[in-house]
Amino acid sequence: MTDGPFTEARELIGGYWMLQVKSKDEAIEWARRCPALDGDMLELRRMFEMSDFGPDIQAKVEQAAAGILERNERNARS
Repeated sequence: MTDGPFTEARELIGGYWMLQVKSKDEAIEWARRCPALDGDMLELRRMFEMSDFGPDIQAKVEQAAAGILERNERNARS
């Protein structure tokens, strides 16, 4: 008998922090302070905001969001 294809809870502890920093170097400094053990892996990922993209991309996203809302409203009425 096995537990299945998933790692047992005692073998894996995961989580994440979201930090707002001014640079990649600052993010690395925060990561160095993490209470991780030797061999543990940390992964830094940049989170993007709409303001990081140009106005053409922002307009496309707004248009897509409006289309989704419209479709949801139509589906709710039917």
